[in-house]
Amino acid sequence: MAQQAYMTETDNGGSGPEHRGPRLRRLLDRLAGPWRGDPRIWRRGLLVATCAVLLALVMLLHSHIPNTIGNLGSLTETFLPWLGLFVPVLLALALFRRSATALIAVVLPSVVWLNLFGGQLSDKTAPGGDLTVVTHNVNAENPDPAGTARDVAASGADVLALEELTPAAVPTYEKALASTYRYHSVQGTVGVWSKYPLTGVRDVDLDMGWTRAMRATVTAPAGQVAVYVAHLPSVRVKMEAGFTARQRDRSADYLGEAIAREPLKNIVLLGDLNGTMNDRALNAVTSQMRSTQGAAGNGFGFSWPASFPMARIDQIMVRGLKPESSWTLPQTGSDHLPVAARVSVTTNGS
Repeated sequence: MAQQAYMTETDNGGSGPEHRGPRLRRLLDRLAGPWRGDPRIWRRGLLVATCAVLLALVMLLHSHIPNTIGNLGSLTETFLPWLGLFVPVLLALALFRRSATALIAVVLPSVVWLNLFGGQLSDKTAPGGDLTVVTHNVNAENPDPAGTARDVAASGADVLALEELTPAAVPTYEKALASTYRYHSVQGTVGVWSKYPLTGVRDVDLDMGWTRAMRATVTAPAGQVAVYVAHLPSVRVKMEAGFTARQRDRSADYLGEAIAREPLKNIVLLGDLNGTMNDRALNAVTSQMRSTQGAAGNGFGFSWPASFPMARIDQIMVRGLKPESSWTLPQTGSDHLPVAARVSVTTNGS
C-alpha cells in the first residue's frame, strides 16, 4: 500500500524524475520556437559571422599586424583586452538576426579572448613577501604634490619610485617623504625613495638627451636588489601619423640592454613604460622580466588614465624575485594610478 501510495502521488503530482525530461524539452521548444522551421537561419547573419571570425583572427594573430603603417600593431596590442567588448555586441546581433551561423561564429572570438586573458580574471595574490614596491607617475602638472607624496607613503612601500618629477616639485616630495624614507636619490625626472640603504646609484642612458631612467642597489634585510626606475617617452595617436612611438621603442631597447647587463640576480623595474606587456615594441624589456600583475595580480590592473583606466602602462617587472601580490592604489593628484607589488627575494648572490 505504501508503495502504491507513493506511485500514485508521483503520477498525479508531476514531481517525479520522469517528468523533468518533458519539462526541459518544453522549455527548449519554447526558446527555439521562433527558429524552428526557418530555412534561413543558416543563411542569415553572414556579415555578423564574418565580423566574428575577423575579430578572432585579429586577437589570435595580433603579433603579425605590421607596425610599418602608423605602428598599427602596437596600437592594437595596447588596447587588446578591450576587443573582447565586441563579443557581446556580436552575440546580440546574432540573436537579433536569428542566425545559427553567426551564433556559432561568435564562439571563436570568445574562446580566443578567454585563452589570452582568462587568466587575468582570477585572483593570483598570495600572502607573504620580503619587499613592498610602489611606482607612480606623479604628473608634472600635479596640483598637490605634497598630498600625492603622503598618499603613496601611506601605502607602506619599502621602495618607492616616482616619475615625471620637475625641479620645482622635487623639494616638496623630498620634504613630504623624509620622515618615511631615510634614503633617496633623484636623477633627472625620476627618483627612488627607500627605507633601506642605496648604493651604486647612477643614471641609465635611454638615448634621449636627458635623464629619465636610473639604477640603484637596495640593500634590504633579505638581500640586495637592483632597482631600475624608468619613464619611457610618451606615445601619441595622430590621424596623419597613427601611433607614433619611434622614440619610445628605441629607448625601450636601450633599457633592455642595461637590464641584460645587470650583474645582480634580483632585479625590479619600476616605472611608466608608456606601453603594455602585450606591446611587441617593449620586447627588449618584457622578454627578460615578469610582470607582477600578470603573475600575482587580481584583474588587469589598468593604471591610465586615472579617471577611467584603460591600459596598464605603469609597470612593475621582476627578474630573480618572486611576485607574491600586485595591485593598484587609489587615485592621487596625478593622471596615473600608483601601482604596487609585494615580492620575495629568492637569492642573496650577485
